[in-house]
Amino acid sequence: MQKQQGFTLIELVVVIIILGILAVTAAPKFINLQGDAYASTLDGLKASLQGANTLVYSKAAIAGEEKADDSTVQIGATAADTVKITYGYLQNDATSLQDALEIDTTNDWTIVAGASLTDATILYQTSSPYDDGTGSSAAADCHLEYTPAANVGELPTYEVKTTGC
Repeated sequence: MQKQQGFTLIELVVVIIILGILAVTAAPKFINLQGDAYASTLDGLKASLQGANTLVYSKAAIAGEEKADDSTVQIGATAADTVKITYGYLQNDATSLQDALEIDTTNDWTIVAGASLTDATILYQTSSPYDDGTGSSAAADCHLEYTPAANVGELPTYEVKTTGC
């Protein structure tokens, strides 16, 4: 009787086919590239908003408006480049956020402004899971919440929610 030295070619082909079937069915469950892209975009938007707020606060301090609860500050070369501020930081209205961040709210982003100066404003990508296509927000957490400063010396808060991306 001859001693077997390894696997036959058919055994190897069967194992490779089984591994291929497992990879095709299991890989999409572990790889969520679109969700990761939405989450990374929200992180980038958060960083942009923090940077814009730093520059706006600097402009407000130079103008002596950093302690005002409701004021405006010019951020560009012309008077048309003016944003609303609360205690030196951007207010939560859609126009000020859009102008400071220079984002496209026609096609790319949606801003749902808070009801008052102390309420959070929600920013999300128009095509994200947060957008259910009806004009109202869905239950999925895939957005950025911005809450302006509530008092002198306080900082605004930025909260990225990505569990639904």
